[in-house]
Amino acid sequence: MSGEQEPVYSTRNILLEAPNWTLDGRALILNGDGRLWRFDLASGAIAEVPLDGIPELNNDHVLDPDGSGVFLSGDDGHIYRAPLAGGSATRITDHDGSRHFLHGVSPDGRRLAYVDIEGGDFSKPGRLRTIPAAGGASHDVEVGPGHCDGPEYSPGGDWLYLNTESFSSVPGHAQLARIRPDGSGFERLLDSSTVDWFPHLSPDGRLASYIRFPAGTRGHPADLPVDVVLVSTSDWTAPLHTWPVFGGQGTLNVNSWSPDSERFAYVAYPLEAAAGRNGN
Repeated sequence: MSGEQEPVYSTRNILLEAPNWTLDGRALILNGDGRLWRFDLASGAIAEVPLDGIPELNNDHVLDPDGSGVFLSGDDGHIYRAPLAGGSATRITDHDGSRHFLHGVSPDGRRLAYVDIEGGDFSKPGRLRTIPAAGGASHDVEVGPGHCDGPEYSPGGDWLYLNTESFSSVPGHAQLARIRPDGSGFERLLDSSTVDWFPHLSPDGRLASYIRFPAGTRGHPADLPVDVVLVSTSDWTAPLHTWPVFGGQGTLNVNSWSPDSERFAYVAYPLEAAAGRNGN
């Protein structure tokens, strides 16, 4: 990976967010305007993935490791699975009064990691939970006080990587961490003055990307100067590359690494478009 940026698509018609790279390396899957889209890297063509039985989508979606499906978060607060080629979606989460925000799927495709907002009350911190990918009883993974977000399985499935406010009493001061799915081994990955979100490991486990917000940021808002950061997983404290962009919400919410671990995708929102930006 050289650190060189390559713009592949721009549009003023759709608010595209959160790319996933398909298992065959041929396309990016994004959300936009509450729908799911497929961007073909060879042709540069973008087309909607036709889905039934699902509400409008937000930017929390991950691909099934089998390459045939996609797990999705709907604006109704539920998690769904749908065929990646299009078709009918199936709801996974129960009507338990909470809102569920998907972020990770285990390498064997059997479990999902998500953030639970109790009672749909966003004044309460998000809780880390896992659930069978086919639905069923969820499991709490305790990471301490404060909001947590972005839980994602490591390529070997033995860790969940996330951002959490557990290490600070300053509201919004998210830092990167990891914890084992059974709740053991909770550890901080770096100590920074910035607000750090959404760690994503490359498929080979050697590298990771994350998004760095300015100090004092609360949540992961849209439309501000941020940094997309690349690190080696052997040393999270020493960035290999940093790309300043105008973005935030939607830039790097989900894992966007290519299957060969050589590239990753992200979305930037030029200043001229900021007036019409409505983040999910």
